[in-house]
Amino acid sequence: MKIIHCFKKKNIFKLKNLTLKYTIKKKYIDNKEYIFDPIRKKYIVNTPEEWVRQNFIEYLHNEKEFPISLMSIENLTIVNKQNKRTDLVCYNNKGNAILLIECKSEKINLNNKTFDQVQNYNYKINADYIIITNGVKTLCFNVENQKPLIVKKIPKYTDLINI
Repeated sequence: MKIIHCFKKKNIFKLKNLTLKYTIKKKYIDNKEYIFDPIRKKYIVNTPEEWVRQNFIEYLHNEKEFPISLMSIENLTIVNKQNKRTDLVCYNNKGNAILLIECKSEKINLNNKTFDQVQNYNYKINADYIIITNGVKTLCFNVENQKPLIVKKIPKYTDLINI
């Protein structure tokens, strides 16, 4: 399996107008903060990575018009005989994966390791686009023939449903 590294300085950019500060339902149980996950329809412990994921779900839904009903979280994917879980996958109405997202905590730098992780998942999922985000920096790639090409903006759902 060949891994393509895309983290050369000239390829890195921050997507503009990407705000990850949505109002998300919260509650506290035993002094732990929980946030509401609209996909699983339940409250989840609010970790730094979960905060990024839930805000990115809201961004995709509110700004890019991805239906919540066509998103999934924590899907089991077997990579190199190991059980892995994808952070977020969006599907078209035919059930084909069109977008695979890997979320990291704001404190985690996006690097080749992060990219390799999502690319390895995508060999199994075969999504047309992959995204890596830490809530501060977001990188989006269009995948053609297993070759990711960086793009400057995240497409809307309506742009992807016929893929």
